Amino acid sequence: MLARIRKAQEEHEGGFTLIELLVVIIIIGILAAIAIPVFLNQRAKATESGIKSDLRTTANQLETYFTDAQEYPAEVDVTQAAAGDPVDVDGTDVQVSDVETVMDYTLAADGQSYCVNATNIKVDNDWGYDSAGGGLVLGGC
Repeated sequence: MLARIRKAQEEHEGGFTLIELLVVIIIIGILAAIAIPVFLNQRAKATESGIKSDLRTTANQLETYFTDAQEYPAEVDVTQAAAGDPVDVDGTDVQVSDVETVMDYTLAADGQSYCVNATNIKVDNDWGYDSAGGGLVLGGC
C-alpha cells in the first residue's frame, strides 16, 4: 500500500511548466517597465530640489552681505561650485549640493539687485534666483 502511494506521488511530482515560467517573466518585465522611469524621474526631481536649495542659500548669504554693507558684492566666486568647492560670498562659504551644478552671478547695473543662475547636466531645466523678481525663476534670469 505504501509503495503504491509513494509511486503515485513520484509520478505527479514536477516543477514549474514552461508556460508558468514565461508568465512570471512577463509580469516581472511589466513591473520593471513601470518602475524604472518612475525611479529616474525621482532622481531628476531630487537634483532640481538641490539646485533650488543652493540658489536660496546663496541668496540668503547675499542678503546677509547687503544687510551688513548696504550694497551687494560686485563679484561672487560661484564658478568654484563646478569643482565641488563652496561658493564664496565675501569670505562666507556656501556649499552646493551637487558637484555638477554650475552657477553664475550677475549684479544689476544699478547695484540694487542681482541674479544667480544654476544649471546641471542631470536635469533639463535651468533655474535662477532674481532678487528684483521675487525669487526662483524657471529657465534662469
